[in-house]
Amino acid sequence: MISGMYMGELVRLILVKMAKEGLLFGGRLTPDLLTTGHFETRFVSAIEKEKEGLQKAHEILSKLGLEPSQEDCLATLRICQIVSTRSASLCGATLAAVLRRIKDNKGVERLRSTVGVDGSVYKKHPHFARLLHKTVRKLLPDCEIRFIRSEDGSGKGAAMVTAVAYRLAAQHKARQKILEPLKLSHEQLLEVKERMRIEMEKGLGKETHAEATVKMLPTYVCSTPDGTEKGDFLALDLGGTNFRVLLVRVRNGMRRGVEMHNKIYSIPVEIMQGTGEELFDHIVHCISDFLEYMGMKGVSLPLGFTFSFPCQQNNLDEGILLKWTKGFKATGCEGEDVVGLLKEAIHRREEFDLDVVAVVNDTVGTMMTCGYEDPYCEVGLIVGTGSNACYMEEMRNVELVEGDEGRMCVNMEWGAFGDSGCLDDIRTEFDLAVDELSLNPGKQRYEKMISGMYLGEIVRNILMDFTKRGLLFRGRISERLKTRGIFETKFLSQIESDCLALLQVRSILQHLGLESTCDDSIIVKEVCTVVARRAAQLCGAGMAAVVDKIRENRGLDFLKITVGVDGTLYKLHPHFSTVLQETVKQLSPKCEVTFLQSEDGSGKGAALITAVACRIREAGQR
Repeated sequence: MISGMYMGELVRLILVKMAKEGLLFGGRLTPDLLTTGHFETRFVSAIEKEKEGLQKAHEILSKLGLEPSQEDCLATLRICQIVSTRSASLCGATLAAVLRRIKDNKGVERLRSTVGVDGSVYKKHPHFARLLHKTVRKLLPDCEIRFIRSEDGSGKGAAMVTAVAYRLAAQHKARQKILEPLKLSHEQLLEVKERMRIEMEKGLGKETHAEATVKMLPTYVCSTPDGTEKGDFLALDLGGTNFRVLLVRVRNGMRRGVEMHNKIYSIPVEIMQGTGEELFDHIVHCISDFLEYMGMKGVSLPLGFTFSFPCQQNNLDEGILLKWTKGFKATGCEGEDVVGLLKEAIHRREEFDLDVVAVVNDTVGTMMTCGYEDPYCEVGLIVGTGSNACYMEEMRNVELVEGDEGRMCVNMEWGAFGDSGCLDDIRTEFDLAVDELSLNPGKQRYEKMISGMYLGEIVRNILMDFTKRGLLFRGRISERLKTRGIFETKFLSQIESDCLALLQVRSILQHLGLESTCDDSIIVKEVCTVVARRAAQLCGAGMAAVVDKIRENRGLDFLKITVGVDGTLYKLHPHFSTVLQETVKQLSPKCEVTFLQSEDGSGKGAALITAVACRIREAGQR
């Protein structure tokens, strides 16, 4: 309908039909007019020329053996115009569809683009180009489209395509070389597992504990729920920029279950990094607001405090803060008992009293919450803003606590794994850059390679490096890309989502002020995949060390165990959990590990630990 191979033939068929109906050439037909291909498209171009068009029509029709009148020549001209106008209009309409898609892909209000054109119809027909341009402009009034005629497009173009292919292949090779150190082999992961195991032993040993980076802190949680717990409990959950207060009602018997009410409060940066007194006063103010909100002002309840920072525990209700992590820097807290600081703040307010029964790490809370659902659950794992794990260790191995009977939950504080330098051979220049500019350089090195607070920043550093080398975004670094923390980990989860089209990847990049092509989007997605996969594999290597240790502790050939998991990265990233589970399976073939996602482990878990402690306390009193 639109191209040079067929336009002349369309005109010929119309002329034949009209002649047969006696509308042209006095109803006369000739063998030439009846022969396919004898009316060429170049005739259409010649007949439509402004000045000599009618004369050309007379010449061409005469050559076909006809004796055309002036009216026959005019009619032939009109037929040629109708066929070529339709051709140019259809071509313009489909081209407008292509340009509209480009505009939508780029998400711009006004598209400025250039169309390179080649071909005999476009170049030789007197009106085709003008009609085509007019149609495109009419259908795309909100776009600025230029048309450039190609000089030898097919020859020169083939060379250009080859040159581009060479450039792209070289750039791809350069990018792969940069990403290579982030791709860990099975042997490297086995090595990480072994090193974690060595660090765990150091943390558990009395002699080696002081210099151990993986602290293996006793939690004094020695029992998991048995189903007889009941009562109302308050729980506090402090582990990031948001702080929650919860009322948890634990029921046993026929109505066994847990009912929860909670309210979320934010902690401003100036309080996170102010004084300890200000921080705990803010926490108590939130508790007061919550009790009022629940209509429970003046009620004294047992309280469990989920405090997701490294603590040395000497009792269930005592936690000495070893060091702040996750952006907290409140003064006067490190080296202090956080339960004591909380009680002091409650007394300062003089509004209510609370029985602080347990201080709990969020990892332990997660294990307890999942343990309430699954008796095989003896490991807790958090992979969110930060990362940590805990598990039930044999008391005979917990050398920091007296006694050899039974088991105790050990809070590993595994985020600091590698702080001794034992992971230096797999840390990349990007890990070093993220570490150097963090709030705690040289600390929490393992956590900085696997947790949500840092993955986006690792990706941003790689994208910066690619762009500086001209391997991405056409070598143009936007101011936004230079901003630390701008590439949030949630973008990794969104970009890696299987159902997300490149179009949506580009809109995320556009939101970051990055003008990207489809190729750029593919590259960014690959970087996100490599960084997240390494994080999940490293996390899996650590978990493999834990489950292997439990199996060996118990002298089993095969261990069946459940890991309770919580954290935004594990829950929201489309592939993290799968890669983590595959890695554990490969590195610990003698363990059958089930991962159970915790529903509100840190809040519910604190209440359940408090409930278990109250049950044991009451039994002791009886």
